[in-house]
Amino acid sequence: MTEHHIHATHPDIVKRLKRANGHLQSVIAMIEGNRPCTDIAQQLHAVEKAILQAKRTLIQDHIDHCLDEAVTGTGNASTVADFKAITKYL
Repeated sequence: MTEHHIHATHPDIVKRLKRANGHLQSVIAMIEGNRPCTDIAQQLHAVEKAILQAKRTLIQDHIDHCLDEAVTGTGNASTVADFKAITKYL
């Protein structure tokens, strides 16, 4: 595998995941507080969408980076392996 890179999107992804974590904690409190299932399901849906978007952003950014390396010739065989490895999470 290639060395790990910090991408421009990482800080935004961290913020998004922290927000999702806060919402997930709220869901747990809602369940423990016997809130209506429709309210809980709505919050769970929001958490799920936030995590999915964070994953998509991370993977897209990584793929873009791998492709840039491949096109410019700065990458190597591990760049292609890295690209193939992350696609299984799509």
